[in-house]
Amino acid sequence: MRCRAELYRTNSASIDTAIAWAASALVLLLLSNAYPLVALQLNGSVRATTLVGAAIGLYNQGYAPVAALVLVTTLLVPLFQISGLLYVLVPLRANRRAPGQNELFRALTHLRPWAMSEVFMLGALVALVKLSALAEVIPGVSLFSYGALMLALSALTSVTPTEQFWRWVDGGGQ
Repeated sequence: MRCRAELYRTNSASIDTAIAWAASALVLLLLSNAYPLVALQLNGSVRATTLVGAAIGLYNQGYAPVAALVLVTTLLVPLFQISGLLYVLVPLRANRRAPGQNELFRALTHLRPWAMSEVFMLGALVALVKLSALAEVIPGVSLFSYGALMLALSALTSVTPTEQFWRWVDGGGQ
């Protein structure tokens, strides 16, 4: 340390904070998939869809690669990220180690760039603004819960940087 500059400042968040954010994100992910994302009303007819329904609709229209990308980035990656962190953090909280925790956390670290909920929300909002000229757009519970999920995942990522996780492992979870 020649320049006496701080290279890394430890995060002050506790493991309890990380578990709380992960549990909140899991609830929001479940809400996002249980309720309609958006409904369109045109000439008295209303059509609503969910996140999975949107991926199925893309697949049925011949956009299989886009449908797979939507499904993976909006559902599977966030689910794996949240459940993986809970699998690792809950035992650490009790001063225990989950089997395969180090390998799983390394995999989660490599997977983080693929959790693109922000990109999905931006695309969805742009599409809804464009559709509002053609039909009445009724935002569903899922749209709001997915927006909150995006914020919860950002908070979860900020309280579980790699350096902090390894400090929790070395310090027995505290």
